[in-house]
Amino acid sequence: MSERRRDLPDTEIPGCLTSAPAATTLGAVSDAAPATVLVYSSRPDVRAAVRTAVGRRPAADVGPLTWVECATGEDVVDTVDGGGVDLCILDGEAQPTGGLALARQLTVEVADRPALCVLIARQPDRWLAHWSRADATLPLPVDPLTAPAVVADLLRDRAGRRPVSR
Repeated sequence: MSERRRDLPDTEIPGCLTSAPAATTLGAVSDAAPATVLVYSSRPDVRAAVRTAVGRRPAADVGPLTWVECATGEDVVDTVDGGGVDLCILDGEAQPTGGLALARQLTVEVADRPALCVLIARQPDRWLAHWSRADATLPLPVDPLTAPAVVADLLRDRAGRRPVSR
């Protein structure tokens, strides 16, 4: 069963939670298109660390971000199948379904998959991330200095492609 965060509103996605961006202040308007980022881990502390490290706006030309948190691999597949996800950040250390296996599954099964970033605890595991066909990796624990740049680059690349309507 998926865990629900009390500080986030319930959503239409079974087993997942969404955190929408805060309203812009002082009437500021941004040209950047909003993006939806799915973060998957079986551990709530890892999901929170990713959200905190990346923030709501990783770069001036990217975002604002809407976060979708998933605690099971099944929730990730269902959410991605529903469409509208621009980036998945998957915990390679998650149990029982690891983020590396999910990245490989999404690459094989979803024609217009979102960008994929895998969290890895050991640098020697980068070959597994390559095998999974992930677009990028981030080290665990998540570094708040590098994570926003990686996420922003992946979302910029994704914005250059037009997603398939489902």
